[in-house]
Amino acid sequence: MKREQLIEETIQKVNKLPDDKIREINHFAEFLLSKIEDKIDLEGIAQMASNSQSFDFLHHDEDLYTVKDVIEKYK
Repeated sequence: MKREQLIEETIQKVNKLPDDKIREINHFAEFLLSKIEDKIDLEGIAQMASNSQSFDFLHHDEDLYTVKDVIEKYK
């Protein structure tokens, strides 16, 4: 089924519902849209963080500890 057909069918069904059910559908649609927006925001933040040079210093630090520094070794 094409998108336009699905939308038209959904509108026809919604038009038959009482007002309280239409409000529920509206709230659910808002919920779905907010999930999509949150996902887009998180992906944008992740992209900005990966492109950021804020934590580059962590890659250039020398190792402070070695295996020789471990008192107890587990097998």
